[in-house]
Amino acid sequence: MEKVEEKYMARCIALARHGAGNVSPNPMVGSVIVHKGEIIGEGYHRRYGESHAEVNAIASVKDPSLLREATLYVNLEPCAHYGKTPPCAGLIIEKGIPRVVIGVTDPYLEVSGRGIAMLREAGVDVVTGVMEKEAGELNRPFMVSHTWNRPYIILKWAQSADGMIDRVRKDASTPPEILSSPGMIQRIHKQRAETDAIMIGTRTALLDNPSLTVRHWVGKSPVRVIIDRSLSIPPDYHVLDGRVRTLVFTGMEKESAGLTDYIRIDYDRGIIPQVLSHLFSRRLNSLMVEGGACLVRSFLQEGMWDEIQVETAPVRLGYKGVQAPDIAWQYRPTLHHIETTHTETGQHYITSFVRDWLL
Repeated sequence: MEKVEEKYMARCIALARHGAGNVSPNPMVGSVIVHKGEIIGEGYHRRYGESHAEVNAIASVKDPSLLREATLYVNLEPCAHYGKTPPCAGLIIEKGIPRVVIGVTDPYLEVSGRGIAMLREAGVDVVTGVMEKEAGELNRPFMVSHTWNRPYIILKWAQSADGMIDRVRKDASTPPEILSSPGMIQRIHKQRAETDAIMIGTRTALLDNPSLTVRHWVGKSPVRVIIDRSLSIPPDYHVLDGRVRTLVFTGMEKESAGLTDYIRIDYDRGIIPQVLSHLFSRRLNSLMVEGGACLVRSFLQEGMWDEIQVETAPVRLGYKGVQAPDIAWQYRPTLHHIETTHTETGQHYITSFVRDWLL
């Protein structure tokens, strides 16, 4: 029976992935309905604000009378509150589905345990913890955000084979060293499309004048998060072009305009906790920190990270380079390697790590 349960839960997880980049701040959820060993319905949460996975799965069943003898599988606990849509637990009860199998409990306070309790009080046989690890890993940003009240933090940088992130530059007149291959750039932009926010510091903005948008993949651009204490970034720079929601954390007073919000924080206190608290209040569940080196080191030193991605290029900059963050000593918890992704040539590669408690 356990293998059968896992087979259908694996299908839920596979379906849920189709919502990547479209459902945040909601989690990715897939659902399968089984009647006497046959899948009679399935669905996934397609877009934020639209029907949840369980609703879509139930709607796909051609003969609703079979629901009263079926089992519904879902990778995350069904919701029990009114949000953008009515509670899924209520619909399950209304349709008379007698058995529900759940991957992982929802950490969101409005749901956590309440969906399960609601179902059991109505006489539904509820099984929990099937492929719990895999179900939790699928929605790491959502799980971390609602457990720690901050975004899931990804530290990312590209470096040369000898551990440099760029050549030494004084200003934007000297172009940056291009360390990413076309294949890696596409991969990075795909990840941007699936991440809620992307963050850089003042120096990176001034030296690189980046757009921080999605251009080499299909999807929405993340919210841009900029640290600019004295508002030194010129107004004609890309990050202030007003094309994408942008949050500028500064020590100065400045009126927000259009899609650019200026947020004054206290620079005499730790700026990272203030920024993370604000991002959480905006329901931004995931944050990619792209640079520069000082900003990344600040996150490492404060232990504020969940995942690290290091892209390595087959070039050497030697003494002309700026040293990349040293993760061999900066982090406190045990670092777990989870993946190494190579390009077609195998020369560029990204090595990914996560915190030990996320495994």
